[in-house]
Parts: sequence; C-alpha cells; structure tokens
Amino acid sequence: MSRKEIHDEALTREIASHYREILRLIGEDPNREGLLKTPERAAKALIDITAGYRQDPLAIAQKAIFEHAGSRIVIVKDIEFYSMCEHHILPFFGTVSIGYIPKGKMIGLSKLARIVDNFARRLQVQERLTSQICSLLDSALPNEGVIVSCRAEHLCMKMRGVEKQNSDTVTFDYCGRFADDPKLRDEFMRLCAL
Repeated sequence: MSRKEIHDEALTREIASHYREILRLIGEDPNREGLLKTPERAAKALIDITAGYRQDPLAIAQKAIFEHAGSRIVIVKDIEFYSMCEHHILPFFGTVSIGYIPKGKMIGLSKLARIVDNFARRLQVQERLTSQICSLLDSALPNEGVIVSCRAEHLCMKMRGVEKQNSDTVTFDYCGRFADDPKLRDEFMRLCAL
C-alpha cells in the first residue's frame, strides 16, 4: 500500500468517527442497519468533494500552455461545477463561462474545466470561486484580459432559511481589457448566450 493510500485510509477513518458522533448527536443510532456504513461513505464523499485543497491550480494550468498567434477571444462556456457553501456546508452548483484574449499563448481547453473543479472542490462562496478562477488564469496565462461568469443555485437558500426555490446567483470577475472596455464585456455576454 502506498503512503498516499495509507494517509487516505487514516483520513477516512478519522472523518468517519466524527460523522458517527454527529449521527448520535442528532438523535440517530449509528449502529442501525441502514447507517452502519454511512459514516465511511460520507467521509469518502467529503474527501472527494474537497479534493481542491490537495491540488495546485497553478500547476494544473501550467501543464498545457502553448504558443498561439491568433484569436481575438477564446470562450469556454457552461462548464458545470458542484461545490459546498462554506457557511452552511450545503451544496451549490451551476456553470462557469470563461473568456480570455490570448497574448501569444493559449491554454488547453480541458485545463479550464480542471481549474474550475479545483476551486469548486473546496468549502467555497460563489463570489470567491469566480474571482479565484479569473485571478489564476490572469497570472498563469499571458493574456490581454480574462473574464469569468458564474451562475449557480444554492441549496442553503432553497432547502433552509428563506427557502426560495426559483433563485439563482450570477457573479462576474474580469481584468485587463475586459475591465477597460464595456463593449468587450458585452461581446463576451452575447457570445455566451449563443
């Protein structure tokens, strides 16, 4: 067994012990047949959901930056993501669209999705998620501007608290030419709507 596998097994056992205690505290019997394996399953799920803490998004980006001479704008739209609200530890999910203006370099398209997943797989807020993606791409990739839009539904608003079922949240972040030119931001929005 590798060192990583040993670490993952120990982490799973420790988190599972806390889930057992949580089940007991809410009035459940963790030894009930239907719950016997729940703590371990929940621990493994939590480890997977928070995998972004154990990855380096800059390293992900730098694995696929290539020479590029053309393109006024590159857009990858509707990259789906799932994350956990850091305030209530409930899911929020939606899509991210990313645009950038290349400056002699381009990034492999799948790396954009991996970067979204990296930041989403942490305890998060949508505003920070949007900003982190934009900032990382701006620092990792030679560009003339980066823009990121994120649209999400939050279960912390739908299943508790205000319980508003038809609400979603939209956030934006941008830099470079997108910050200076509202027409360029409008072009991104129009192209994302196609």
